[in-house]
Formats: sequence, structure tokens, C-alpha cells
Amino acid sequence: MKKAAVLLMLTMAVAFAGCGSAPAEDAGQASDASDVSDIGEAEVDLDEEEDTAESTASAGDVLADGVLTVGTNAEFPPFEFVGDDGEPDGFDIALMKAIGDKLGVEVEVENMEFDSLVASIGSKIDAAIAGMTVTEERERMVDFSDSYYKAVQYVLVPKETEIASADDLAGKTIGAQLGTTGDYMIEDFEGATAKQYNKAVDAVNDLVSGRLDAVIVDKNPALVFAEKFSDEIQYMDFSFEPEDYAIALPKGNESLTAAVNGALEELKADGTFDDLVNQYIGN
Repeated sequence: MKKAAVLLMLTMAVAFAGCGSAPAEDAGQASDASDVSDIGEAEVDLDEEEDTAESTASAGDVLADGVLTVGTNAEFPPFEFVGDDGEPDGFDIALMKAIGDKLGVEVEVENMEFDSLVASIGSKIDAAIAGMTVTEERERMVDFSDSYYKAVQYVLVPKETEIASADDLAGKTIGAQLGTTGDYMIEDFEGATAKQYNKAVDAVNDLVSGRLDAVIVDKNPALVFAEKFSDEIQYMDFSFEPEDYAIALPKGNESLTAAVNGALEELKADGTFDDLVNQYIGN
């Protein structure tokens, strides 16, 4: 509406000046008449203000339809997995639904490949939660909520193995889920061969079958897998650096990030967060 009013003023200014030419099609272009030039500059300024308003109101845009579409990769228990009903479940999923309740929106979960989550934010999905570690590379593409969980990488190895320390991973064939911290870590071990998988459980299956020497995966999933395949594999803690899990959000959407952080803080304050930890993760 502001832009239309400026254009109307431009037309009137040209008419009253007795100029026989038609109204300028692009008020932002340079003109011989200084008053027309000034009006053109005003329109450009208004365009910039409108762009700024759109970016600052983007949280409202995302939540306007009452639905927050969240991407995950339901292959990472206990944070996300496919429940008995065939739908994504787990700590992360329950946490996002609780955040949705605080924001007054319904949370719809899209189960997709982990490696495609970040690139899908802002187009296919509004946010992503998948035991995702905050890294500098990811921060160049998305914004993150406050950290909601501290994690560390564990190493899964066969029951009978010569691996006793991180140094022993040199020269070994190591599996990891594509795009995860474990995937990136393999290159730190001299001479190691990396095998990438879309699902962590597929890497574990290859470890059980003897096709891998080790699998690097986050602590909590490692504990789940080690219990499930207790006769064949074991986990090892080599005291790798801890990392932060956070919710990935559209880059530059400060208002949405603030809203999610506010909801997360409320859930921690009212005890809901701890209840979910006890329900899905335990001590």
C-alpha cells in the first residue's frame, strides 16, 4: 500500500509540473527533475523497509498456518526412532511436540535422510531435530536454538578386538552415518577407511557381520545398539570432546529462534524437559 501511494504522488507531481511525458515506470531510476528523483529514492527506502519488516516478521509467517513442520531422521534411538505405530518417536520428537504446545502450533514430523535435513530447512521443512551437533559448517547454513543436550562420541567394536584406544583406530575400516560427527571424525585416524551409511543401524549390522572394524556413533545410540547386539559387539569410551545438540532453524529468523528458545526454557523450568529425559533416555 505504501508503494502504491508513492507512485500516485509521483504521477501527480509529474502532471502538475506540466511535463508532457508519461509517468515514470520505474520511480527508482534517475530523473532530470530533482523532486521526481527524491520521490524515487523514497520508494527505494520503502522497499528496503518492507524487506526488513518481512524478515523480522518471519517467525509469524512460519507459524501463521498453525503448523510447524519438523524434519528428523528416525534412525537414532533413543532420540528418534520409528514407534510401534509406524510414526517417528523418541526424545527429540516428544521435545518438539512439547515446544509446539508452548507455541500454540501443531508439530508435523517429516522423516528424511539425515544428510538432507539442513539443506531442506526453509523449503521442505521449518526446522530440524535429529540429535544434530552444532558445528561451524552447519552454522553457516542455519541458525541453532540453545543447546538442549550434551553428547559425546562412542566407538562400537566386536567383542573380540585388538582395539583398546583411539590410536588403535588407525588403519581400520570404520563405519558411520553419513553427515554425522562420527563420519567427519574418521579422517582424523591415519590410514583409516571410511564407510558411510544412511542409517546408523546399517553400519552396526555390518560391524556385527564382520565387514567393519568399528563404528563411531553418539553415546546414547551406541548404548542402545550395544545392548541389542550384546553377544557380538561392545562400546568403548575414548573420551572424545563433548558436543552440543540443538534444533536447526532457518538462517536469520531471529524471532523464530527466540520463540523456540523461550519455549525450551519454559519446558526446563516446569519440569517437562526432565520428565522426557527420564522417559526416553534415563540416567
